[in-house]
Amino acid sequence: MGMRKPGLTGQIIIAMILGVIVGGILKNVPPDGWVFANIVDGLFHVVGKVFVISLKMLVVPLVFVSLVCGTSSLGDPAKLGRVGGKTIGLYLITTCIAITIALVAGLLISPGVGIDAGSGVVFEAKTAPGLAEVFINIFPSNPVKAMAEGNMLQVIVFSILFGISISLLGDKAKRVSTLFSEVNEIIMKMITILMKFAPWGVFALLAKVFAEQGLEVILPLAKYFFTVVGVLIIHALVSYGGLLTVLAKLNPAAFYKKMYSTWLFAFSTASSNATIPITMRTVEKKMGADNKVASFTVPLGATINMDGTAIMQGVATVFIAQAYNINLAPTDFLQVIITATLASVGTAGVPGVGLITLAMVLQQVGLPVEGIGLIIGVDRLLDMLRTAVNITGDAAVTCIVAKSEDALDIDVFNDAEAGVLEEESA
Repeated sequence: MGMRKPGLTGQIIIAMILGVIVGGILKNVPPDGWVFANIVDGLFHVVGKVFVISLKMLVVPLVFVSLVCGTSSLGDPAKLGRVGGKTIGLYLITTCIAITIALVAGLLISPGVGIDAGSGVVFEAKTAPGLAEVFINIFPSNPVKAMAEGNMLQVIVFSILFGISISLLGDKAKRVSTLFSEVNEIIMKMITILMKFAPWGVFALLAKVFAEQGLEVILPLAKYFFTVVGVLIIHALVSYGGLLTVLAKLNPAAFYKKMYSTWLFAFSTASSNATIPITMRTVEKKMGADNKVASFTVPLGATINMDGTAIMQGVATVFIAQAYNINLAPTDFLQVIITATLASVGTAGVPGVGLITLAMVLQQVGLPVEGIGLIIGVDRLLDMLRTAVNITGDAAVTCIVAKSEDALDIDVFNDAEAGVLEEESA
């Protein structure tokens, strides 16, 4: 009897391990040599970029079509408002919890004590938009342009209005509603096809990251790095697990088991938006969340839910304060919590959002923004972990909201094999 071929999840795990090993080996070759130029910056760069671009290619059509289907099926616009209120409220609550845990951990572990803050590193933060500008920019003046630019908040707003209009027209728009349902199935099939190439993309992405940075980049900031990692793990397992248990009476163990392959995608791509197709597939096929809820909560979460980023900001704020020997008052910590939570929504969709919001937080409590330069070296690796936590929050909130709306199939959620066969045959 021949050895059984590993399924998709197994292939991705193998690809990740090989990527780290190969990247670690290539870290020792000259960065200006033929091997690095043609393998790392050539082959790995191209394969990794094509994989991520292919995932992002599906994001806008998936969000638009799926959200139109979900919104139009809700029927009552008031129900959409209820779902939206629960979703946004939960995202804000989890962000508050995340940064609070991060601040406490930072104070207890003191990762910045003994760090030389006068090393001459410089960081210039981009200017974050004002709240008025953010609110205005949520509404698209040109929905086609919003889709072309990948402005997810504007795409979400237009999709909701489009779906509500279909719902209000009833039988008059039945053919349009059917068309969108069929297109949604086509897009899901495209995701299935793309997943066949996931191991190659994951391998190339990780091999390039570790060839360029290597694990030794962690050593000077090991205390900071592992403090952030520890808080990320605690929040992912304890905070989300507790909310699933208390608010939805769901088994966290079943939830985490079904998140495994989605974590691998998020870690490899370091992009919540690029992982939207995989997250949507997971919560619908594996966890039983109805599309009319998932189509709203997942894209919105990928846009405004930044618990992983909030954790980095909390630990980084304490780290920088300690590195510069600046004492923060209790009121300063409260300002950090409020600013980081609101900034997670206010700067949604802005490039470099993690460092922008960190700059806002530092400015709010009078800490030097140039201190961000101290942590940039390890931020790429932490970004991969933050993304995995972010999409875990998106999935957890989706299940909680779906359960509260009687839109979660409990049998599917508790079925360990639900969606697995379909994924492994991809």
